[in-house]
Amino acid sequence: MRFIRHVSARRSLPLAVLVPAAALMAAGPSPASESGGSAGSGAGTRPTVVLVHGAWADDSGWDEVIRSLRAEGYPVVATANPLRGLTGDSAYLAARLKTIEGPVVLVGHSYGGAVITNAAAGNPNVKSLVYIAAFAPDKGETALELAAKYPGSRLTDDPDAPLPTALAAIPLGGGPADVDTYIKPDKFSDVFLSDRLEAGRSAALAARQRPAHVATSAEATRAVAWKTIPSWYLVATDDRTIGTDNLRFMAERAGSTTVEVDAPHAVLETDPDDVTDLVLRAAHGSRPALAATGASDGVTALGGVAVLAVAGGTALVVRSRRA
Repeated sequence: MRFIRHVSARRSLPLAVLVPAAALMAAGPSPASESGGSAGSGAGTRPTVVLVHGAWADDSGWDEVIRSLRAEGYPVVATANPLRGLTGDSAYLAARLKTIEGPVVLVGHSYGGAVITNAAAGNPNVKSLVYIAAFAPDKGETALELAAKYPGSRLTDDPDAPLPTALAAIPLGGGPADVDTYIKPDKFSDVFLSDRLEAGRSAALAARQRPAHVATSAEATRAVAWKTIPSWYLVATDDRTIGTDNLRFMAERAGSTTVEVDAPHAVLETDPDDVTDLVLRAAHGSRPALAATGASDGVTALGGVAVLAVAGGTALVVRSRRA
């Protein structure tokens, strides 16, 4: 059985930390906090959290996260993502970011991760990047090729099909590449939500999904903000849209502080508290010295849970990932 190798947020931690708070303090600050890592740490001013949704969704998906962040005193902007193509969408977000004064924690879900990767490059106000089951492409990569790197995405069951088989096309009249896409209603619950929401709620989300132009997945990344800005990453362990192993690959490559949550691709709909927790961690520059992604040293199985040894002798218990 494989075990979660990172500390996940509230809903994925049914067991308590096994050491007292004094032991955590004795371990000292994490390397990132010592270096001033992120906005809001020690400055007294709270950064603005900017939330960017992905394809086949809209900004209402952030509603619960927005309420929780505002209750903690953070200013929040949930910006509309045009979903017209990576180059134009990134330029739009970059322009929006220039209107926000002070430090920014920039959060992207799904395709929104590719957008923040490009838009944040060169903006000194963006102090932290947070990827929520999101694309974190390198220069020259497309979302389409990243989703196909490892198995796990259910967008298609025919790799030779001109369009992923779970998607429906809306021709826009500008040629064969001028097409909008949306997830077929009968596929939406499985692909986007892993059948984890009740049928009525899932049907409502499918009905109001915003279509994404094919250029969102076909245009290559031009700039890579995660190479210069600290990043945090939430891996959804039941992601059937991008694929969980693809998420893990991108998180590890970016050197992100990573948590794994037993959730579908649309984790902001099913587990908004976990999303909020990671955003708050990024806002405070909290980068605990957890075991590296893929490492097995120091992991001990105890009746279906794993004990992870981390800095200063601290032990944390996490729940095993569901089969």
